[in-house]
Amino acid sequence: MSLTTHKTYLGMAILATFSLISGCDKSADQEPAATETAEITETTETDGIATTETAVVENAEPASTDTVTIYSSRNEQLIQPLLDQFTAQTGTPVELVTDKTGPLMARLEAESTNTPADMLLTVDAGNLWQAGEKGLLQPLNSSIVNENVPAKYRDSSDLWTGLSLRARTIFYDPSKVQPTDLSTYADLADPKWKGKLCLRTSKKVYNQSLVASMIEHYGADKTEEIVKGWVANLAAPVFSNDTKMLEAIAAGQCQVGIANSYYYGRILEDNPSFPVKIFWANQGNGPDDFGTHVNVSGAGIIKNASNPTGARQVIEWLSSDQAQSLYASADKEYPVKPGTDHSEMLKSWGTFKQDDINVSIFGQRQAEAIQLMDRAGYE
Repeated sequence: MSLTTHKTYLGMAILATFSLISGCDKSADQEPAATETAEITETTETDGIATTETAVVENAEPASTDTVTIYSSRNEQLIQPLLDQFTAQTGTPVELVTDKTGPLMARLEAESTNTPADMLLTVDAGNLWQAGEKGLLQPLNSSIVNENVPAKYRDSSDLWTGLSLRARTIFYDPSKVQPTDLSTYADLADPKWKGKLCLRTSKKVYNQSLVASMIEHYGADKTEEIVKGWVANLAAPVFSNDTKMLEAIAAGQCQVGIANSYYYGRILEDNPSFPVKIFWANQGNGPDDFGTHVNVSGAGIIKNASNPTGARQVIEWLSSDQAQSLYASADKEYPVKPGTDHSEMLKSWGTFKQDDINVSIFGQRQAEAIQLMDRAGYE
């Protein structure tokens, strides 16, 4: 399997950032007062005139100028602009090695103490939990991350942290379904949806984490009954990804489905008239209304990293106000840091109650969720 390696340097980073992310807030992040400070030089542009400002980020280690090598399973087009911005502000070059999560973790295990990687950047708390269980990560030891990221989005052993939120909720065809017809994930197992439901394959970690969260809330027996109901209601064989599933709803192949909200956002960016609507699941006051399922993308420092200081600084920067706003505007993901401004598109979808479950549960119950879906016939 091929690996894509990309090095970012200061001059290229500035050009890439302005071309790919226009109109984003470029203000430097201000951290709580502490004993150490570090200067970040930032270039902004107003009316075509470039200006340079220097901000002080408090509670930070002296900036590392050594290259930070990141093993990443994130879409390179989505994460590269953020890393370019980090390099533009700090002067620290970043080398990005991109592949799927499984091969990256296998490579880290094979490389052991000889790995060039300093940081793992991946999607889903289940994957992050696995990396921790395999002994691939070391503690973050960052008061900045602890300040920026709520504990429910971080590993209890401090091995990794979430950096963006991904809501997995219900989508529907408004020409055939009214919002009042919808309620919970469990309700999609009701026979009224027979021949009307579309789903992504159970082989993908996003659905494994959703079912893992349901096991935590309902127990295995009730969750298996729900999943069997989903399978009985399918309008078509399961889809390989969320985009295809959403397009099936738009094409009239089904009426409802479950997907991550950022896939919907990316479709709307290209096609604002896309004929599918979002519905926030589990928002009422009943026993099933524990809130919409949210997962994370996140990162950890490699156990055998040669530049753990640089990796920590990248992770801290990605948890800052500025980077969190970029996640929202460029990637259509929700900021993990409370109080961060959302993009106009995300605001247009309205607010919603999140499930407060600790995301580590998704990894802890992942194997159980996979076995349950197999028993239920969810392919």
